[in-house]
Amino acid sequence: MIKWILLLCFPVFVVAQNDTAFAKAETLFKKEQYQQAKPFFKTYLSTHPTHAKTIEYLGDIEGYEENWNDAISYYEQLVEQYPKNANYHYKYGGVMGMKALAVNKLRAATMIGDIKEAFETAATLDSKHIEARWALIEFYIQLPSIIGGSEDKAMKYADQLANISPVDGYLAHGYIAEYNDRPNDAEVNYRKAVQVGGSVTCYQKLQEHYEKNNKPEDALATVKAAQSKHKEDNRLHYQFGKIAGQYGIGLDQGISCLHKYIDNYTAKDGVPKDWAYLRLAQIYKHKGDKSKAEQWIGKALASRSDFKEALLERKEIQLL
Repeated sequence: MIKWILLLCFPVFVVAQNDTAFAKAETLFKKEQYQQAKPFFKTYLSTHPTHAKTIEYLGDIEGYEENWNDAISYYEQLVEQYPKNANYHYKYGGVMGMKALAVNKLRAATMIGDIKEAFETAATLDSKHIEARWALIEFYIQLPSIIGGSEDKAMKYADQLANISPVDGYLAHGYIAEYNDRPNDAEVNYRKAVQVGGSVTCYQKLQEHYEKNNKPEDALATVKAAQSKHKEDNRLHYQFGKIAGQYGIGLDQGISCLHKYIDNYTAKDGVPKDWAYLRLAQIYKHKGDKSKAEQWIGKALASRSDFKEALLERKEIQLL
């Protein structure tokens, strides 16, 4: 009797174990622990081979790990299973695009049509899909005209973005103008993005524009304005210090900002702490303080011995 009860219950145990595997995997994924999540997702997929969310998660993980062929395989399955889902087409085009960057030019050229089709399908299926339109702008602006690149087509999608999200529209038009060497138009659009959106990203695009056009004072003023609005964003401390180190302006405040960046650093800030050490070395070089410059460049190289920029900076410091 007990044996029969166990046999009847066995499928329930299997289902429970698989549901636990998916829940565990999803928790790990959301914590960005992708390697740990992958086997749990695969376990779940073995008994639920068409479960879309699991397939998508696995595609995302392979994409994060730059395993482009595996990522393509997962997203291709989703596109075939759900041909009307815009986001699946967008992700499929995205990983194909990344693979195209990793292979030789001849092989990449054969992939252009599929990449374009995936992004355009996503944009057609979802009239408000922002990421697909950004991808198409990048696609058409980067591609040589001889194989389909077109500023006019890029502008078409930038105009569509402006209707969906005005701030994205200004950023897109700024990017296109900058790429095509129209700095005044780029500045106008980036400044409008700051006025309308005011996010750290908007300020950063304007700041980077000023740096590219050798306007460090304007770049520094942009960071200061961003800091006044986004007081808790640690990334801005690094940006201030970077400009101070590169251009020799705002030195004392740059030192203060970099120390705050180091003290409050988390992985989400993006720029590793050894870059902050390098910027402090640059600032002290500008101040003519060789001892402190050597101290900080030594700290940068202790963190990463093959840090090329730090190795070059050390040579300049030694000449003081």
